[in-house]
Amino acid sequence: MSDPQSPTTGGAASNTQQPPRSRLAPQELQTLTQIENQEWQDSLAYVLQDAGKSRAAELLTELDQYAYFHGVPIEFKQNTPYINTLDASQQLPYPGNAELELKIRNIIRWNAVAMVVRANKASDGIGGHLASYASSAELLEVGFNHFFRGHGAGQDRDLVFYQGHISPGIYSRSFLEGRFDEGRLNRFRRELQPDGKGLSSYPHPWLMPDYWEFPTVSMGLGPLQAIYQARFIKYLENRGLKPKGDAKVWAFLGDGEMDEPQSVAGLRFAAYENLDNIVFVLNANLQRLDGPVRANSKVIQEFEALFSGAGWNVIKVIWNTKWDELLRRDPNGTIVKRFETLVDGESQRYAAFGGKELREKFFNTPELQKLIEGWSDDDLDLLNRGGHDINKVYAAYKAATEHKGSPTVVIARTIKGYALGETAMARNVAHQVKKLDFDALKLLRDTLKLPLTDEQVEHVEYYHPGPDSPEVKYLLERRAALGGLIPERQTDFPTFTPPGEDFYQEFAAGSGERKVSTTMAFVQVLSKLLRDKEIGKYIVPIVPDEARTFGMDALVPRIGIYSPRGQTYTPVDSGSLMAYKESTTGQMLEEGITEDGAMASFIAAGTAYAHHHLPMIPFYVFYSMFGMQRVGDLVWAAGDQKAKGFLLGGTAGRTTLAGEGLQHQDGNSLLQGYVVPNLKVYDPAFAYEIAVIVEDGIKKMYTENQDIFYLLMIDNENEVQPAAPNIPDLHDQIVRGMYRFKASAFEGKARAQLLASGPAMAAAHEAAALLEGYGVAADIWSVTSYKELHQDALLTQRHNMLHPSDSPRLSFVAQQLSPENAPGVLVSVSDYIKLGADGLSGHLSRKLWTLGTDGFGRSEAREELRDFFEVDAKYITVMTLYALLQSGDIQADVVQKAIADLDIDTERPAPIFR
Repeated sequence: MSDPQSPTTGGAASNTQQPPRSRLAPQELQTLTQIENQEWQDSLAYVLQDAGKSRAAELLTELDQYAYFHGVPIEFKQNTPYINTLDASQQLPYPGNAELELKIRNIIRWNAVAMVVRANKASDGIGGHLASYASSAELLEVGFNHFFRGHGAGQDRDLVFYQGHISPGIYSRSFLEGRFDEGRLNRFRRELQPDGKGLSSYPHPWLMPDYWEFPTVSMGLGPLQAIYQARFIKYLENRGLKPKGDAKVWAFLGDGEMDEPQSVAGLRFAAYENLDNIVFVLNANLQRLDGPVRANSKVIQEFEALFSGAGWNVIKVIWNTKWDELLRRDPNGTIVKRFETLVDGESQRYAAFGGKELREKFFNTPELQKLIEGWSDDDLDLLNRGGHDINKVYAAYKAATEHKGSPTVVIARTIKGYALGETAMARNVAHQVKKLDFDALKLLRDTLKLPLTDEQVEHVEYYHPGPDSPEVKYLLERRAALGGLIPERQTDFPTFTPPGEDFYQEFAAGSGERKVSTTMAFVQVLSKLLRDKEIGKYIVPIVPDEARTFGMDALVPRIGIYSPRGQTYTPVDSGSLMAYKESTTGQMLEEGITEDGAMASFIAAGTAYAHHHLPMIPFYVFYSMFGMQRVGDLVWAAGDQKAKGFLLGGTAGRTTLAGEGLQHQDGNSLLQGYVVPNLKVYDPAFAYEIAVIVEDGIKKMYTENQDIFYLLMIDNENEVQPAAPNIPDLHDQIVRGMYRFKASAFEGKARAQLLASGPAMAAAHEAAALLEGYGVAADIWSVTSYKELHQDALLTQRHNMLHPSDSPRLSFVAQQLSPENAPGVLVSVSDYIKLGADGLSGHLSRKLWTLGTDGFGRSEAREELRDFFEVDAKYITVMTLYALLQSGDIQADVVQKAIADLDIDTERPAPIFR
């Protein structure tokens, strides 16, 4: 760069002496400005011609730095002009048979419409979407025919996240490929019909496990999951578990979907991780469910600023090839300037009303009108959006897949409801259109040039040209060249021999006199698994910036935190035993303060058995209250795609987390986990219970290949961990949900059964001792899972209902708590809300009295919190005595005496209202 104190006078600067600008007349000043502008443009044109674009860019950077040094207030620009990123000279010849591909798209478009229309004729209101696929057919078909690689590509296989609402188009392509017959298409959104398998409304691996790979509705979850799937590919490659390849993750998104916070939550992370293996294809049809996305501005420019600011490579595909003709005629940039004044609401009208509207409203100056002299309205109709031009789309995809060093987004401008006519094309109601009348269907047939008779159109018949047709042969040849048909979900993965009960035996011995929290007990289990020679490499510890909170910091120097950059600095604690270690081969995923991101990593690891044929075992440990409550939607998605692994709610329970208060104290997660059908939910009290559950879970998920995953609550209260009691079938009883931990040796006048779980176990023991003072003998049960007990009870009830003539079966909990096996009243206590235990009501021979932590938390110590929520030994004692009063085993004065003895304020408001 030149010395800023001695600027050169060559190039664009003129040597002609000029009077000061302040002394020039307005016309003279305007003339001078035009001359200066032209001189600089001529200079830049010379550099472009002589040295090329790279040198021109270098020179502009130099000038920018020079101006900045001299205090020139240069406006920061987030956007490039509202034109295609790639100009016509960068557009490569299209590699495919464009004519056949057009026919294929037309057939798929028709069948997608027919499927939805037929479904709604058969069952009015069954739903489905026409407009989304209509707007994205070209975007998808260019990918299917030239980019998306299937399982046959090995390590180069691509993962594709399909926008949920375009599923009819994907099904129609599979119909053309011969994967589905007409009967299957007729069962779109009819999954419970007796005559065969149906087709799910949206991508749902749970419902179509050999087909869909990723659930992308609810909206917003697809983009986030795609980013973390791309990152997990890099993780596997850098750790040497997967051969390095050129696999890409493609995510098809809607512009309206980008309003969801999760859609943008991972953008900066993707750039930081240099995820050049991900391509977002953002279908900017300018409309969401109710109308325009950004009617008064340009949403594409908004997205460009968002993504480029986050560090992404942005490729805009706005205008089709026909616009290039006008741009070449327009050296002064008149059209580009007009583009800048467009807003999306105006653009939508041109898409809806065509060439006449375009002529009157867009080409609205003499300069613009001159550019289209001799053009008819039909000619103007050919001025289309770039997302419907396969040449433009191919060039963008080619550039995206060849780009290195950062993620890429292709923002393609399209028309919602493209080719669907006046009923739906670019109309605000497009998303809700489920039906087309006869005239609209005939117009669609004619537009798509399909050989269907009026009678066939009236009956909304599907069209298939036949397995030996050029269209089908071409389509199948292209997929064969790219590695096979997609979407397809494969679940073969190598089996391993999981550690057996001997591996966990040390936890059955207890901790002696040492006090250990269940969180630390879990960390010991995890640490031992990481050292296992057979499965250790498959373990994926995941934390959202809380490793020290959970006592996992000792693992960091041993296994390292994964970082694609390695460790380019010396950490402040280097040389210590607990030094912070980052590594390209690190095993732990330390995700920062993003529970959504960490959950997306859990999903990526938990589904690696299907996507990469690797039985990865994720252990995601999170701050309990910020787990299920915050990421419930992603947990549901994990269940849908049959993720495996363990979720661990650290610092769990409403009263164990002393001092933290209302937002941090978790009494809800067990119930939130209950609603996910394939999520096993446990609240263990002891170290050996954790060991048993983890051992059983690994066996069921990875040896028996059950489609389940686990939620375990672990707390931070240090207590002596007891040895496992010598009980027959203890392992089985722990897994099934409960066992008698301690039978009372006291000879009391009355009997009680205290059911405790997790952090409530200590209070139950203390209450049992207090009850002896009132003549009550109380057994103590450890309830590891109310969900397991309840589901077994429901299944038993269902069986009995459907087999009324058979001898009724007894559920596991009914057997355990039968009057013969467990006499007396039943009282449960939990550090979670009462509703979990209340689920057993009606499944037992007598009432279950429940104590729990309903209400908002407080900043206090544990003793005061348990008194506040009425789950301490005092309240367990009084509740048990009251239950005995109700069963007729004691008198009221005994309960009254206990209330007085234990100094309980009978007028204090219930915690739920405080």
